[in-house]
Amino acid sequence: MIKVLIIDDEEKLRTLLSKIIALEGFEVFQASDIKTGLKKLEQLDIDVVICDVKLPDGSGIEAVKLVKDRFPLVEVVLLTAYGNIPDGVQAIKNGAFDYITKGDDNNKIIPLLYKASEKVILAKKVQRLEKQLGERYSFAKIIGKSNLLFKAIELAKKVAITDTTVLLTGETGTGKEVFAQAIHQASDRATQSFVAINCSAFSKDLLENELFGHKAGSFTGASKDQKGLFEEAHKGTIFLDEIGEMALELQAKILRVLETGEFLRVGDSKPTKVNVRIIAATNRKLEEEIDKEHFRNDLFYRLSVFTIHLPALRERKEDIGALAKYYAQFFALKLKKKKLYLSDEYIAILESNEWRGNIRELKNVIERSVILAVTDTLDVETLPLDMQHINLKTESISTYSLAHAEKLHIQKILAHANGNKAEAARLLEIGIATLYRKIEEYKL
Repeated sequence: MIKVLIIDDEEKLRTLLSKIIALEGFEVFQASDIKTGLKKLEQLDIDVVICDVKLPDGSGIEAVKLVKDRFPLVEVVLLTAYGNIPDGVQAIKNGAFDYITKGDDNNKIIPLLYKASEKVILAKKVQRLEKQLGERYSFAKIIGKSNLLFKAIELAKKVAITDTTVLLTGETGTGKEVFAQAIHQASDRATQSFVAINCSAFSKDLLENELFGHKAGSFTGASKDQKGLFEEAHKGTIFLDEIGEMALELQAKILRVLETGEFLRVGDSKPTKVNVRIIAATNRKLEEEIDKEHFRNDLFYRLSVFTIHLPALRERKEDIGALAKYYAQFFALKLKKKKLYLSDEYIAILESNEWRGNIRELKNVIERSVILAVTDTLDVETLPLDMQHINLKTESISTYSLAHAEKLHIQKILAHANGNKAEAARLLEIGIATLYRKIEEYKL
């Protein structure tokens, strides 16, 4: 229910207005002066304030500024006995939702309340979504407690509060974009855009157009001006992933943005100014690329003002269990399955793997396991065959038995048939009764 606070020193008017508004389904509170009104705003979750212009302890026009400074989501409607244009202009400048003359309020106040309420509801929804977004991409959401990861997070937290350019290095799949998002969310630019682009996914000409946009008529099909990602990220952050793949000609344009805050759209002669923080990432050793004349030395030194290296997953194996459990629950929810558990043997094999594809590879393996799971536990049989063999050296000889192979085969066919036992029996070419006996025998 929308809460409305009426601030007016005329008790009869205040009471009458309260009754009218309450009949519309609003919850109404009253105050006779600004001081009392501010106290009620602190105590109650008020949405809309209706305030008289002339009050015993000050002007309602000045009160608007006090309210908006301390409670920015609250909307204020001012009432005055004698309206004049200068007061109305100042009231709106101070943040008032509207300014109306008493006498007109009977016809106008209720529609105004509904409009102000809609604005408050929308603002609260946006605030809630921004909070969720901030939490989703915060450093707290980066999973793992290994020493190498902890050091990387601590460095990222320190640089986040500055406007310094950051270079993230590390193998593919180590979570560089996750770190870039977290740095953005912890910065003063968090309320502005975060724009990401993979530089290896475009040809030189397409990448230039994506980054900087173009002027109408600059090439065939360019019928109108188009903004690039740098303009989209104005006052925010742009994340240039795999910057080591960028053509040398474009590297010169990036260098100009870093040095002057300006660039030229494709086909334009007038520079466009932007205020953008750049976070770049690469899985290449840029010093070696400089020696091969594939990367500009001057750009490297501008990008690497603050470098953070993200460790490979095999270098922080103590984090693998926590990551696996997180992704197991993530995919269980996505696939509408019950909560899943991971067997000790399953986690042990995950920790023994090399993970050349890092977190991205682990995520894919967990998703596959969740799809194949026919019980509430992810065990070895749900892993890819090449990973199941990781543990064969330590397993007993019984693992090689015909019964073990039969159990494995039945489990995979059940998964293939989505748990449909009649279909599984048909595929196995055995009777349904035999299948039930095998399920019982192998505790599937």
